[in-house]
Amino acid sequence: MQTRIVTLLLFVLVSFVPTSSTAQTKIPKPEEVLGFTPGDDRKLASWSQVIDYFEQLDRASDRVIFQTLGQTSMNQPFVMATISAPANLARLDELRKIQDQLADPRTLGPLATRDRKAAELIRQGKTIVLITCGIHSTEVGSYLSSTLIAHRLASSTDADVQKILDNTIVLLVPSLNPDGVDIVKNWYEKTLGTPFEGTDPPELYHKYTGHDNNRDWYAFTQVETQLTVDKIHNVWHPQIVHDIHQQGAFGSRLFLPPYMPPVEPNVPKPIVQAYTELGSWMASEMRAKGFQGITTNSTYDAWTPARAYSHYHAGARMLSETASARIASPVTLKFDQLRSREGYDPQKESPKFGPVWRGGEWHLSDITKYMTTAAFLLVDHAAQNRELWLRRFYAVGKEAVRPRRPGELYGFLIEPSANTEALLNILRRGGVEVEPTKQGTLLVRMDQPYAAFAKTLLEVQRYPNLRDAAGHPIAPYDVTAHTLPLLMGVTVHPVKAPFRPSRTAGTAGEIVKTAELPAPQTDLSAIYRSSVPSHDEGWTRWILDSRNLRYGVLTDKELRAGVTIFKPSPGVTWKYYTILFPDQPARTLLEGYRADAMPPEYTGGLGPEGVRHLRDFVETGGTLVFLNRASNFAIEQFKLPLRNVVAGLPRTDFYVPGSILRIELDTSHPIASGMPKETIAWAEDSPVFEVTNDPNVRVIASYPADKHPLLSGWLFGGDLIKGKAALVEVKMGKGRIILFGFRPQYRAQSLATYPLFFNALSSK
Repeated sequence: MQTRIVTLLLFVLVSFVPTSSTAQTKIPKPEEVLGFTPGDDRKLASWSQVIDYFEQLDRASDRVIFQTLGQTSMNQPFVMATISAPANLARLDELRKIQDQLADPRTLGPLATRDRKAAELIRQGKTIVLITCGIHSTEVGSYLSSTLIAHRLASSTDADVQKILDNTIVLLVPSLNPDGVDIVKNWYEKTLGTPFEGTDPPELYHKYTGHDNNRDWYAFTQVETQLTVDKIHNVWHPQIVHDIHQQGAFGSRLFLPPYMPPVEPNVPKPIVQAYTELGSWMASEMRAKGFQGITTNSTYDAWTPARAYSHYHAGARMLSETASARIASPVTLKFDQLRSREGYDPQKESPKFGPVWRGGEWHLSDITKYMTTAAFLLVDHAAQNRELWLRRFYAVGKEAVRPRRPGELYGFLIEPSANTEALLNILRRGGVEVEPTKQGTLLVRMDQPYAAFAKTLLEVQRYPNLRDAAGHPIAPYDVTAHTLPLLMGVTVHPVKAPFRPSRTAGTAGEIVKTAELPAPQTDLSAIYRSSVPSHDEGWTRWILDSRNLRYGVLTDKELRAGVTIFKPSPGVTWKYYTILFPDQPARTLLEGYRADAMPPEYTGGLGPEGVRHLRDFVETGGTLVFLNRASNFAIEQFKLPLRNVVAGLPRTDFYVPGSILRIELDTSHPIASGMPKETIAWAEDSPVFEVTNDPNVRVIASYPADKHPLLSGWLFGGDLIKGKAALVEVKMGKGRIILFGFRPQYRAQSLATYPLFFNALSSK
């Protein structure tokens, strides 16, 4: 009898133990929905399969809320899973409000009481962790790992997972580029079992920007970026953003922060401290677990805001880069094949690298194992140090909103112009407050939460002159300049405190439609699309599509064939008068893919036949426009009477890795008509033209002979290009060739030189 009573009491006690799984049905495993375990060799999931898995998780688990935030560039669902303890999910609105208040301490009332109120909010709040996967679609490990991460969080009864659920809210984006999931999967499966298995697809895996889609985190041009910023970052203000990537196969197995120098000077010091501490701890823990080939403080810098929205919004961006395989196919690497990246040698243990990985087979399952382990270490740290993360978050906001001291930067005055609204839209989307003044200017004050974001975009960059032991420039990971007023042709004035602005009533308003430039006639223009995908070609299409301008697309195959529309005869109307060649290396344009690199239908480039037909097109009255490196192709293949004076120069003599330079215009030429005498050029691996004394060549833009060309970024050897040409027109037969020695439509940001670009397409 006594035994039966004890058994009954135990049953009652167990029945009433509160768990987060009481409302859950059986949690589906990824392999039960996808048909394979994420990480299996040669297996990829489609985007619809990923959606299906997360929808089933949402139905089965009370820890998961799955939602569609909008539609992608190609009209696929853009989605997010919110994962936390059921008690937290029941009070999401309250927790979002806590984040809003800590992000902007001005909402907490008088200065004297803010810290006390913040302390109470910190006691109640949760660490918000945003995990983003799959922005680069050939890096397939991360979107597959998202299902593994979600499953463990949704199903595990382990104490460490329960602590994560109780103390954090995990916002999981399975892919920042859903369109690319299927583009890569379809190509991979098409080439399985062929010599081309594991190659990248011969098209951009984001409709417009390809690999450049993670360079859009301050210009906000792409719909996927806008959805992420508008509906995740600006709603939740995450303390940590874990950005999961893959890198090349021949270096470290995993990179984690801290980042190598330089760090952009407007990144708050507590954020630098945060990613340094967290990344170093994660690396230490993974080494203790037996993971090899881990590097920190190497390879990747924290300079450009184009990759790091969260750094200017009180969040630590935790980039991880795991070594790749051949898409989903394994690779075998010998130890002596491993190659150094900036800051470490993978064949030698050092403070920045170790323990050494000796080579061998590397599978997709290795990638997902590294990724999921790192992700759970990150959220574990976020849970165990919840109050630390929230206190640091509040401290960043508190410093941002304090009154400016005498002599400190008070703010920026922005003058109205044709492109001012485009600049203001970027600032507003980034959470920046803009006030109109009675003088007609617009004021961006520095005593506001996201002033650091505004400052880094509005001021001129002076990239440090970093050299290695041999004196060679240390290349930035991306580019060195991001001064939007220069790129957009907007005048901005910094002002120091004390400053007494004369304000008008109201605010500068919400994001509005930017006034369009006069629409050029592009119906008779075509863009060349190489078989080798070009980001610049994609950006160009986006610019034209966003303005609803019609254009054609011409391929290698069509140009080699000499389509009859290029050879007008009596009674035949040309289809295109202008053909545009986006930025691409000359050799790529001419030769395309090697014969052993791709199926034959994608190889060959323009070849001699394409060059001959293009020459015929120009000589019978057509216009060819070449952008940046593509200009070298025109000089070489058409034997033009000019040369690229920086071709072949070592970096110790000349180097311009993505900078804003000064150019002077001949405004009497139709292409420069209506432009100011001086404007900018976005220079990045750009040619510089020396023109012979030939009556068929006219210089439209040149670098000043009496001023240093650099406006923002980094330029070494600037004296070599003084007085040299940056934009020329060459007459050939009845037609002409226009050579840009820069990118006039750079990443859809350089509005200042859009008129040159559009005029080149439309003028005759």
